[in-house]
Amino acid sequence: MIRYEHPLNERVRTLMRLEGLYSRALFFTGETTSAAHHAALLALFEITDVAARADLKTDILQELERQRQSLAPLRSNPAIDSEMLDALLAEIDDVCARLLALTGKVGAHLRDNEWLMAIKQRTAIPGGVCEFDLPAYHYWLHLAQQQRQHDLQTWIAPLLPIHGGLTIILRLLRENGKTSKHAAYHGVFQLMLTTAKVAQLLRLALPADLPCVPEISANKYALNVRFIGINGMDRGSVYEGNFDFELTFCNL
Repeated sequence: MIRYEHPLNERVRTLMRLEGLYSRALFFTGETTSAAHHAALLALFEITDVAARADLKTDILQELERQRQSLAPLRSNPAIDSEMLDALLAEIDDVCARLLALTGKVGAHLRDNEWLMAIKQRTAIPGGVCEFDLPAYHYWLHLAQQQRQHDLQTWIAPLLPIHGGLTIILRLLRENGKTSKHAAYHGVFQLMLTTAKVAQLLRLALPADLPCVPEISANKYALNVRFIGINGMDRGSVYEGNFDFELTFCNL
């Protein structure tokens, strides 16, 4: 199965964008080549742009606190694994403490670094980070692998509390979903939404060998999905077949 996720509000959309950027930054930081470390630095620049919202840290803290308050009373429920619950609550406490210790705007340490900002400015220009444009950056890319990794880890460290917070929130969101099976006819599916609580994330699972992808549009009243046929790497027209798929509505 291939799972497609569609955020249904702006906050979840922002968290998912950051989740992907952190994944790239951490992956490429762990690699050894200068090209990978260049990609890691680009991901860090994107994280600072997306996370520049002044209320991001506050939003994450408020949501974690809300989850802690709703989870803590479950300790007395015999159907709940107390060890797993205690581990989750400890994880939330740890992330909240690290978030509260952050000062200033997210990514301010990068924006205050003139050398990094010169690189960021040049990355907006196609081919703008050639050695004749930024000889100092060219020199950095030729430093020892361990030195580049140390620098990247130093730059990403102040951003990790945000990553820890959004990881917990998205994990709880994905785990708190109701899955149902549906059928699409001639590549189209429509569903009127009657639930009292509006979902925050939609997860749709299709068989991996089905040659189509979903185009999703949704609001608090209705869900519409058009399944677009894939011909090689080209975007085709609406898939004409009938098939079953899984749909999960997730909410915190």
